[in-house]
Amino acid sequence: MDLETRHLRQLLTQANELPEVLLLKQTTASTNDDVREITLSGVKTVLVCSETQTQGRGQHQREWVSPIGNIYLSTLLETRTPLDGRLALEIALNILQMPTLKNLPELQIKWPNDLYSPQGKWGGILVEPISPHQAIVGIGINLFPIPKENVTQQATSLMQLGLQFPNRIQIIAEMYLAIQQAGQWFDHGCYNLSARFNHYAAFMDQQVYFEQIQNSIEGIFKGISDDGALNLLTAQGLVNVYQGRLRLAEA
Repeated sequence: MDLETRHLRQLLTQANELPEVLLLKQTTASTNDDVREITLSGVKTVLVCSETQTQGRGQHQREWVSPIGNIYLSTLLETRTPLDGRLALEIALNILQMPTLKNLPELQIKWPNDLYSPQGKWGGILVEPISPHQAIVGIGINLFPIPKENVTQQATSLMQLGLQFPNRIQIIAEMYLAIQQAGQWFDHGCYNLSARFNHYAAFMDQQVYFEQIQNSIEGIFKGISDDGALNLLTAQGLVNVYQGRLRLAEA
């Protein structure tokens, strides 16, 4: 067992959250796919993390660029409450409360699953349900600046946001614990979700486009409701939407 794995096992053991299977890899195709395969053997708790991915993906099967050295992590999460879109919001909120991150300024969440800041995206969350009460949770975090040739949208990193000496293993441990904590918030009804989320919401009260498969809606982003719906103030009034992609309107 290498030193990093031993250190991570120690941190999670101290927190009484050591999973049955814990794997740290240098490279893999997709950590979500790794967890999916391990789950087939009946394992209930698993954590897989890799320094790079060759077939990483985000929402709607979009490619997730995975340059070496950042964090690409996946785990299995079981809930008592049937899964819905609020889970990704809870995961994002709990990540922002991690000890390593909670003192960084201007950390935001871009609905529904981007870890964001005014400087751009620094991470993302992918929740892939495999049953009504079980999901694979994948998270990608930019620890270090992303090479310009790999950037397809405004992006930043935790180091650029002020985290001078990121401790990769410590962050992985905190992130796994944050996901478990998010599951508990979810099972307890996502108490006060709208107020907690809207405090960190990117694009709040700004002109945005909400892109859906068939059309695009323009309006002022007014945060979310407690059920996780996005609230958009349009020329026709307040609209609640549940699925789509949010982006800032062109200046």
